[in-house]
Parts: sequence; C-alpha cells; structure tokens
Amino acid sequence: MLKLKDTAIDRLHYIAERNSKKYVRLGVKGGGCAGFEYEWSFADEETRNDAVIDDVLVVSRDYELYLMGLELDYTYDDFEQMFKFNNPKATSSC
Repeated sequence: MLKLKDTAIDRLHYIAERNSKKYVRLGVKGGGCAGFEYEWSFADEETRNDAVIDDVLVVSRDYELYLMGLELDYTYDDFEQMFKFNNPKATSSC
C-alpha cells in the first residue's frame, strides 16, 4: 500500500502516544489543489477494512488505489517540520 520512512514512523508513534491513542489514521478526501487531500485522525482500534502499517498507521483499504506507491516521510529543520507525501502517481502538486 504505502511505505513509511523511519522518521515518519517515529513521529507517528510520538503523536499517537502524546494523544493517548494506539494508532494514527490517514484518510483520503476528494478536493484540494491536486485532486485529493490527506486527512489525519486517531484510532484505538482497526476495523476489518483497515490496513495497519508499521503498527502505528491505520488506513482504510478503500483508499488503497490512491495510496499505492506513496512514501510518507517526516522532515524537520530549524524553521519547519512536516509530513511529506511523495506520490509518484501524482500529476500535479500544490
């Protein structure tokens, strides 16, 4: 489905723990400047339709087509920190 870089895994674990949740959930919503937006939330359990990635990220299998080949990284420096989505299938970006 999608691949998490080590920096993203570490940050997702930190965020889940800080919010007293087992998982961070990633959703996909139509719209946004490139056709889709990623939505974040939390979950304590996964459903039958979910994929659990690296024991921290939960994604509905309904979004598998949109997330295939996606790589999630977490970058930070003195001035900025963010999750970075690298989607080789994207035809445009913001």
